[in-house]
Amino acid sequence: MKKTSSARPKARSKGLRAEYEFGYSRARPNRFASQLGPQTVAVVLAPDVAQVFDSSRKVNKLLRSIIAATPSTDETHRGSRRKTG
Repeated sequence: MKKTSSARPKARSKGLRAEYEFGYSRARPNRFASQLGPQTVAVVLAPDVAQVFDSSRKVNKLLRSIIAATPSTDETHRGSRRKTG
C-alpha cells in the first residue's frame, strides 16, 4: 500500500516561483503592431462569445447595429473612448 503524507502543504509565497520568472532581456517588440491602426482597440472575447463571433467583421457589424438602435441624447459621447489604467 502507498503511504500518504501527513505533512501540511507549504503556504504559497507571494512572488513567482523561480521556474516561472521571465527573462525580459530576450523579449522582442510585437511584430503585429504595425498592422494595427492608431485607433485600433484590441478586445479579448470570452470563449462562448468567440464561438459565435469568429471574425472582427461580425462583431463590428453587430455593435454598429446596436449603436444605431440606441437613442443618444448627447452626440459628443459617441466618439469618445474609455481610458484604461
